[in-house]
Amino acid sequence: MSSQDLNTTPKAGDARQPSTKPALPRPPAQTPNALKRLWPFVSKYKMVMALAGLFLVLAAGATLAFPWALKMLIDQGLAKQEGNLHLAEHFLALFGVASALALFSAARFYTVSWLGERITADVRNTVYTHVLKQSAEFFETTQSGEILSRLTNDTTLVQTVVGSSLSMGLRNLVMGSGALFMLIWTNPLLMLQVMGLLILVVWPSMRMGRRVRKLSRASQDRVADASAIASEVLNAIPVVQSYTAEVRESARFSDSTQYAFVTAVNRTKARAVLVGFIIMATSAALLWGLYEGTLAVQAGTLSAGELGQTIVYVILLASSAAVLGEVYGDLLRAAGATERLMELLETRSAINSNPSSVEPAWPVNGSIVQIKNLCFKYPSRPNQWALKDLTGTALSGQTIAIVGPSGAGKSTLFSLLLRFHDPLSGSIEMDGARIDEMSLHALRNRIGLVPQEPVVFSGTAMENIKYGRVDASTEEVIQAAKAAFADEFIQALPDGYDTFLGERGVRLSGGQRQRIAIARAILKNPPLLLLDEATSALDAHSERVVQEALNRAMKNRTTFVIAHRLATVQQADCIWVFDQGRLCEQGTHSELIESGGLYAGLAKLQFNLNRTQES
Repeated sequence: MSSQDLNTTPKAGDARQPSTKPALPRPPAQTPNALKRLWPFVSKYKMVMALAGLFLVLAAGATLAFPWALKMLIDQGLAKQEGNLHLAEHFLALFGVASALALFSAARFYTVSWLGERITADVRNTVYTHVLKQSAEFFETTQSGEILSRLTNDTTLVQTVVGSSLSMGLRNLVMGSGALFMLIWTNPLLMLQVMGLLILVVWPSMRMGRRVRKLSRASQDRVADASAIASEVLNAIPVVQSYTAEVRESARFSDSTQYAFVTAVNRTKARAVLVGFIIMATSAALLWGLYEGTLAVQAGTLSAGELGQTIVYVILLASSAAVLGEVYGDLLRAAGATERLMELLETRSAINSNPSSVEPAWPVNGSIVQIKNLCFKYPSRPNQWALKDLTGTALSGQTIAIVGPSGAGKSTLFSLLLRFHDPLSGSIEMDGARIDEMSLHALRNRIGLVPQEPVVFSGTAMENIKYGRVDASTEEVIQAAKAAFADEFIQALPDGYDTFLGERGVRLSGGQRQRIAIARAILKNPPLLLLDEATSALDAHSERVVQEALNRAMKNRTTFVIAHRLATVQQADCIWVFDQGRLCEQGTHSELIESGGLYAGLAKLQFNLNRTQES
């Protein structure tokens, strides 16, 4: 099966899985050498690695000492029929070897497991932190389920290898090598023949191993696809249920998991063949050596104790080879997981802080924003201007209302002000400095955003409001909540500000979630406030009260307001009218009404709508 076939494996029933263009690059097939890319994470714990290596060698040494002790028991304790005292001494020696093996194995298990858990946590933290720094373009083209799959499933595979399989592999490699050395030392000619046979096993094993690695990577990708579907549907469960699409979505998820199952079965078949081949081939080679050793005992050139020793060493070598076959399969899966994790770490954000960033003085009465010849197209829509030749100025403390039809570029301007995207041409200056010359932290720290769809995190009301400023006092949080008309309903919750709001704030109404978001922005107290339909989810009474609170909050700061309601727009110092990405009109409400342009038409339409609703 080719690498291309791995991404297009048919599902059960010969149905085809719809192909989607991956947002992340797919590297060429690699060997377990891909695990070397974990070295920056492993190298930080060299002392623990050294201890683990020491205990590993001691445990392997104790295991290899057991056949020698058994040989002494047979040749000296049994064959020569010495007294019970000497026999007990030999059994005590065997028990001492077993005790050493138990002690060193326990120490090895603890240190290696600790190392695996620590490295996995570091990898997970590093990848997650790196993902959070990616630009908006990355999240527009990458499914959250894909990212979560890599953070959970792939890191778990890495943990399994680093904390268990790799240790077992190294232990059995040392033990098998030691057993092979002892066998060569006792009968060099015979074991050189066996080694020649073992070398013949390596080449086909490597060939089959590469196919297992490809299938492992494909299997992990299919699991990620299923996770992406589940994440998308669970985040939109009200819509799914309102359209009675539960059966349809269950079938879609079942198809995806079946696709993953078929791919996993193919991987398992290939791995089973690999393990079976290794065990059979090595066993055949070693049984040949054992047969020759038995003939040597019959010929009198080998003692009974030496034969027993040889048998145990042969068993150790055979079992080590079998375990190494299993471990090799785990390494191949972990190599695929490592590749996927490194892909995330190697993604580079299109938006980065300027290395020689400037930070202008913090304004007292609000930021001054100057927009000059701003042009922008979304990468997904390269033939359509989102903003074209936009020029305008917002003075300190001024409120700018932005109106226009849907898709006119209003929200795009907010994205550019926050540097979620960079313009194709033109510039934005804030307080005398170009925003692309400021660090992202310094820029976004000056801006408070209240989105149209408010975000409430899984936590308490207090924690959600303090997200705007984590070092705020309880009194400051309460004052911000009062300013956003949120204190009243928060106090009515079962535990007040300590009430758990549920995932995405499911225990709150839409208007309550919006007021939490407004309180968060008020608490942050930035010089520039961006309000994207901040009162759209409120009823008439709450809107009026919150609008008054926002009016107070907007004092001494510059505010951009995306709004359609006349009540909000009329109070603005200046209104910018967008149409098809261009600033086609600007002025006060009365000036724009008199001009009879696009704004006057929108205002008239809403006025007629309001009269219809009232009647």
